[in-house]
Amino acid sequence: MNIDASLLRQAALAAAGGQQYPAATLYLVATPIGNLADLSLRAIHLLGFADALACEDTRQGGSLLRHLGLHKPLIALHQHNEREASAQVLARLAAGERVAYASDAGTPAISDPGAVLVREVVAAGYRVLPLPGPSSAVTALSVAGDTAATGFAFAGFLPTKAGERRTALQKLLAVEGQSQLVFEAPHRIVELVTLLAELAPARRVTVCRELTKQFETVHTAEAATLPAWLAEDALRQRGEFVLVLHAHVPAAAADDELPAEALRVLALLAADLPLKQAVALAAQISGAPRNRLYDAGLKLKRGDDE
Repeated sequence: MNIDASLLRQAALAAAGGQQYPAATLYLVATPIGNLADLSLRAIHLLGFADALACEDTRQGGSLLRHLGLHKPLIALHQHNEREASAQVLARLAAGERVAYASDAGTPAISDPGAVLVREVVAAGYRVLPLPGPSSAVTALSVAGDTAATGFAFAGFLPTKAGERRTALQKLLAVEGQSQLVFEAPHRIVELVTLLAELAPARRVTVCRELTKQFETVHTAEAATLPAWLAEDALRQRGEFVLVLHAHVPAAAADDELPAEALRVLALLAADLPLKQAVALAAQISGAPRNRLYDAGLKLKRGDDE
């Protein structure tokens, strides 16, 4: 990527330079999950004056600094040495330094190293401040369109052993009302969607591949169709995956009709208000479930458009 690093740092200074960045503090820096343009100006500014960068992989951390025209001491801190490397960070904090920590991609400590470091730093009496930014889990959730969900849960990577994997997936699929976020590696994605097709063929699933990268893919369909969809194109089996298992709605709840009064109130409100606002008000007035009112509102809108 051709970029004038000095201009980028000047823009970061203008945007974030007036904020407070206390010394003797660990800063958790979210980094891009695939597109360097997603690095925040605040993160760029912080990396510019941090005294050291602890990182999951010093090659990745070094590459990020070079992209910004920066040179900093690097501390390797990954899942195999997190406790030991935390001692190096603590020594720098004791000297009053500002230390940044970045995992390879995304937000630290979310299925990445960082949690042990945070615990050790807090236990030693030092501050930990987050610089929010990219997260593949939240990015995938935002494009899933799971209107039946009342919340979400992050499962990360499932067990690799077949029996444990099946049991873990069965437990996730049995949870009612929540989207479930699952990470998967390319060499196991076929196995995972095949198992999903077996255990919950009618469940809607959003498959996100290579998010924010040049060939990113977002595909939402019933689980039964996913093995064939993957097989249609070998490229669909490459890259890093995030799957959103849409919320499980019990059959009885899904089949119940909304009260006529709730539908009448919704129709009146939807005629003059944006759908989300109409649904929220109709739910307050009628007591009907918001997710089912939203689905009914979508049908009303489609009927108006036809």
